[in-house]
Amino acid sequence: MAGLTSTFHHPCKSQLPKTFKPFSIHLHTFSLRILTPKTARCPSISTTISARYGGGGGGSGGSQRRSKPSEDEALDFSTVKSDTVRLIDQQQKMVGVVTKAQAFQMAEDAELDLVILSPDAEPPVVRIMDYNKYKYEQQKKKRDQQKKSLATRMDMKELKMGYNIDVHDYSVRLKAAKRFLANGDKVKIIVNLKGRENEFRNNAIELVRRFQADVGELATEEAKSFKDRNIFIVLVPNKVVVQKSQEPPPKKKDDAVANEVSANV
Repeated sequence: MAGLTSTFHHPCKSQLPKTFKPFSIHLHTFSLRILTPKTARCPSISTTISARYGGGGGGSGGSQRRSKPSEDEALDFSTVKSDTVRLIDQQQKMVGVVTKAQAFQMAEDAELDLVILSPDAEPPVVRIMDYNKYKYEQQKKKRDQQKKSLATRMDMKELKMGYNIDVHDYSVRLKAAKRFLANGDKVKIIVNLKGRENEFRNNAIELVRRFQADVGELATEEAKSFKDRNIFIVLVPNKVVVQKSQEPPPKKKDDAVANEVSANV
């Protein structure tokens, strides 16, 4: 806990003895009353000095304690006003309603922590456990969920074409689209129409439809727009088809017979 140094202002400060020194006190709040020595020029005056715990700044909550970190709220029983709690033991068995003193004693006997699970319940629900181990398991579970969400997340791949694309460039984009879809990514096919190219809108729409047909069952349509100059269609992987394509092909019966014959020989 940090110490506190308080300085007071007094009209006769210059008349105080030289032996007077600033002081530090390790308390949250305190009030100190000082009686100054009487001199000819300055009568004896009492001064009250008040100080509060804090690291500077006179906010509205001057005398309030700092809130505990959220990770320790589960151990802060000062928020539990009820004299009784509903206890779950270290084996995750419901003990029932007991006094807080009994719950603390059982946790102490088991050399474990008493953790608040539901502070707003009537009565509050608490559990005996190894709190550090519990936090570690919760963090590990959260990391695993984040990994799974990243694994299942789809990236969007864009492939742009002109309405009059040649055969070679078309086949290159088609192969790329199939590869992206097989890897679990979305594919957005875009045909940009600039200036007078808008006259060939029907050609662009036909091109996009042909591209979708050539992709086949590997993807399904998610979204499309044929109204603006940027004609596009978004294809998403067909999970069933993609999974089947990634499975190893089954062995043929002829291969099994051949292996059996060679083994007999």
